Amino acid sequence: MDDIRVPTPDDVAAAAQASYALLAPLADRDWSATTGDLEWDCRTTLEHVAGVQLFYAIHAASQAMGRLPAARTGNPEQSVADLIEVHRAQAVVLAEALRAMPDTARGWHPAGMADRYGFAAMSCTEILVHTNDIAQGLGVEFTPPDGVAARTIARLFPWVQVEGNPWQTLLYAAGRRPLGEMERRAPNWSWQCAPLSEWNGEVRVRGG
Repeated sequence: MDDIRVPTPDDVAAAAQASYALLAPLADRDWSATTGDLEWDCRTTLEHVAGVQLFYAIHAASQAMGRLPAARTGNPEQSVADLIEVHRAQAVVLAEALRAMPDTARGWHPAGMADRYGFAAMSCTEILVHTNDIAQGLGVEFTPPDGVAARTIARLFPWVQVEGNPWQTLLYAAGRRPLGEMERRAPNWSWQCAPLSEWNGEVRVRGG
C-alpha cells in the first residue's frame, strides 16, 4: 500500500498532466528562449524532462543494478507540440512501471539505488521544476498540483524543512531560489533517492 507521505505513481501522472496543461497551449511560442536561470533553451529543457522519464522507467522496470543504454529524446525534426505529447506519454509509462514495481525492488540511478518512491519523487521534481524553468522562459507562471511538492520534499530532500509554501521550498531544494535566510543551494545539490532508511542524516550533494 502506498504511503501518503511520499509521492506515488498517481503523483507522477498528476505532475505530467499539470505540465502538459500549461505547455500544450504554448507550443507556438519561441522555444529558443532561455529557461529561467539555466543555460538550456526551452526546447532542450523539454527534451531533457521527457528523456529522463524514459530513463527512470527503464531502470525501474528492469530493476537495473547499473546504468543501462537508454534512448534519448532529441529529434530536431520533431515539433514542440509533439515533444510535449512525448513528455506526457513517457511520464505515464514511468507511472505504470512504478505501479508494478515491488516496494522492496531497486533500480539504478547515479545518486543511489532508488526504490519506487525515490523514482516517483525524482520524476515529480524533474517535471515540476523544469516545467517552471520553461514557464519562466516563456513568460508565464506555473502552479503544481496541491500536495505533490510537499510529498516530494519529504521523500527526496529529508533535510529540508517545509516552512510556508511547499512549492517554493521545492524550488529551493532543487537549487532554483533562496528560502528565507538560506542562500540558494550550490549547483552540486543532490537528493536521497535510495530509501530513507539508508539516509545518513547529511545533506546530499553530488560527489558526496
